Amino acid sequence: MIERILKQNIEKELFKGKAIILMGSRQTGKTTILMEMFPENEETLWMRGDDIGDQSRLENMTTPMFRQFLKGKKILVIDEAQRVKDIGLRMKLVTDYIKEVQLVATGSSAFELANRLNEPLTGRKWEHKLYPLSFGEMVAHHGLWDEMRLLRHRLIYGYYPEVVTSEGSENKVLQQLTESYLYKDIFTLGLVKKSDKLVTLLKALSYQVGSQVSYSELAGTVGIDSKTVEAYIDVLEQAYIIFRLPSFSRNQRNELKHSRKVYFYDNGVRNALINSFNPVEERGDMGILWENFIIAERMKHNEYYSHYCNRYFWRTRTQQEIDYIEEFDGKLHAYEFKWNTRKKTKQPNSFAEAYPDAEFKVITPDNLYEFLLPEQM
Repeated sequence: MIERILKQNIEKELFKGKAIILMGSRQTGKTTILMEMFPENEETLWMRGDDIGDQSRLENMTTPMFRQFLKGKKILVIDEAQRVKDIGLRMKLVTDYIKEVQLVATGSSAFELANRLNEPLTGRKWEHKLYPLSFGEMVAHHGLWDEMRLLRHRLIYGYYPEVVTSEGSENKVLQQLTESYLYKDIFTLGLVKKSDKLVTLLKALSYQVGSQVSYSELAGTVGIDSKTVEAYIDVLEQAYIIFRLPSFSRNQRNELKHSRKVYFYDNGVRNALINSFNPVEERGDMGILWENFIIAERMKHNEYYSHYCNRYFWRTRTQQEIDYIEEFDGKLHAYEFKWNTRKKTKQPNSFAEAYPDAEFKVITPDNLYEFLLPEQM
């Protein structure tokens, strides 16, 4: 379903005078999708940033050289473009001066790719994001009943494609993923100075999912200064491993105004970092796993269905809180996430008094499909 939507969106943008860039972490299927759309043939040229020869050619390519390479071609695909030095300038040459050729690129590290692309390609690109598989995709694949039956499994192992298709070997696949693939660009491109500190920071963040994050406290735990902690979190966020949620405030005296929480895009990655694959019945962190899962899945849903909104959590100094808030169309939509379907939850009084027009809902396993599936399904 999501793959079809993504392909349709890309097809609409072809030959409109702009580069098309597909972003996301490694192992999410970016290359596979583009190979299905643009198989290598007499009209399509593929160049790969992971290939030393292609990398060198691209770094030294001039406009006349591009014209020779692309003679008779309609599409140029640059896979893993972030690995090519000054790739933004090279892509600009194709977009500006060889307009008959459509440029398509993938990038695993948004941080590095954005630094190299944003200025040269300002106003010259369409961007799309591809995440691990989603609840909605799996429902479309084998139905809501089967996916709900697998919900406990997803909460532990997540949705990376190879994990989903490696029944019985999920632990091994996730360990390999977190030990090498996810950090490959970050380490290879020198985006962090101390790789061991980055991994230690990720483990610390794994234990703080759903809690307010203090850069100074993390600095003491990891053994680096707070500015470096923030810089490393920026890198991890731009590499699609984690994301931050800021606090919501309309200047009510008791509200937290400059706080943030950190979540992982995939539960399996979070659990692999702390080597915790115990079944649901034996865990003490199910509330955390449920909250991380549902917010990450909502992020995917919003991105794929172009649901644009501001996202927050809300908390007061007296410990009243709401897990998640979306603001769109001039209205607040507040959500609490509860794994225990029997636990009664009501809207905090101070929130109801401060924002009487806000909508409030509790999301449990019994009604998560209302929150994560498009209305037409």
